[in-house]
Amino acid sequence: MNVKEYLQGWNMTRIFRLVLGVVIVIQGVKANDWMFILLGAGFAAMPLFNVGCCANGACETPIRKTDVVVAQKDVEFEEIK
Repeated sequence: MNVKEYLQGWNMTRIFRLVLGVVIVIQGVKANDWMFILLGAGFAAMPLFNVGCCANGACETPIRKTDVVVAQKDVEFEEIK
């Protein structure tokens, strides 16, 4: 897998989470606070490995492979008297 294939599935939320994690790590290094460094490393690792806070990716939204339009069926109604 090359870098282009890896970055193909990224969206703005995932990029934002990575940038936020890197900023927290930098602030932790500047403040010499190891808790912020660990927190930032956790935030930066989540988008890199495409994981979230939910267990086993249960909250993950699947990426659609194609733009298939589902055909709607004509619905028949029967009047009940």
